[in-house]
Amino acid sequence: MALPKAYVAVSIQETGRVILRGKIDFEICEDGYAPSRSVLLDKVRDVEGLLTSVAVKVDKEVFDAAPKLKVVSNYATGYDNIDVAEATKRGIAVTNTPEVSMLSTADLTFTLILTTARRIIEANDYVRSGKWIIRRHPEDLVGRDVSGRTIGIIGIGRIGQLVAKRAQGFDMRVVYYDKFRRTDLEEQLGYEYMELDDLLKESDFVTLHSVLNDETRGMIGERELKLMKSTAILINAGRGQFVDQEALFKACVENWIWGAGLDVYAKEPVSPNDPILKLPNITTVPHIGASTRISRDAMAARAAENLTAALNGTRPRDLLNPEVWAAG
Repeated sequence: MALPKAYVAVSIQETGRVILRGKIDFEICEDGYAPSRSVLLDKVRDVEGLLTSVAVKVDKEVFDAAPKLKVVSNYATGYDNIDVAEATKRGIAVTNTPEVSMLSTADLTFTLILTTARRIIEANDYVRSGKWIIRRHPEDLVGRDVSGRTIGIIGIGRIGQLVAKRAQGFDMRVVYYDKFRRTDLEEQLGYEYMELDDLLKESDFVTLHSVLNDETRGMIGERELKLMKSTAILINAGRGQFVDQEALFKACVENWIWGAGLDVYAKEPVSPNDPILKLPNITTVPHIGASTRISRDAMAARAAENLTAALNGTRPRDLLNPEVWAAG
């Protein structure tokens, strides 16, 4: 009996490949995160399964090119790269890899807080360029305190709660905004709920962990940035589309806020000529929230498990459109 065919459009770790072997007839893109668009459209023409990364846009054009497609398995927690509504219309299952990279993303969020507040990138350059040898002034590289400050968390889901846990280890006051108020967390852990505008005005650090949708896309723009303290720092390790990047650039140039730490951008990969990369008060890293050994291995395994299950007639663990499975 022939094995179901799949295209793996990202060079996943061996933990995922070993799950696929013997169960799926698969081909892997070994170029990294994504094949070219033309290669993708060619490779999906005869497959039943597609394993993707956030760098692979899976839309109507891809679905049209893949008449046999039954499942799209995303190697990521987020899935805004996939037109889930269109997939559902066509009876195609869509899965992701939630939970497995939560710890690493929370760790990176706090890394961005500390790195930006203490001007670590500038300090590193200071030492390597020889400025320390030349002279040192008491005001050189003076940063912001983290311990005892107020952190405002927008989106108190699983990652937001992990960030809050780390913040409490630094004796920070935790305030949050979410569409759904969590009185249980307020009572058990001392979190304080605030409306968004109040959180922006009150917080020394603002960090974004919402789900990307029409309500949260562009939720931090010029108006919101002007509400923040001039000493505040904005952190985004969630989705680049949460923030108006041009407004953020202006905010950091004109000192509406003190600085920012970014793992995600409005458009990725970010152009090396983007002015956001020229500012010393913005810490930038290349979307590495899940880039730890444990997280990557777990993501590859989960994505492969979801793909294999769906192609072998078993409901996948992380199904995003369960109505497809119920209809089948």
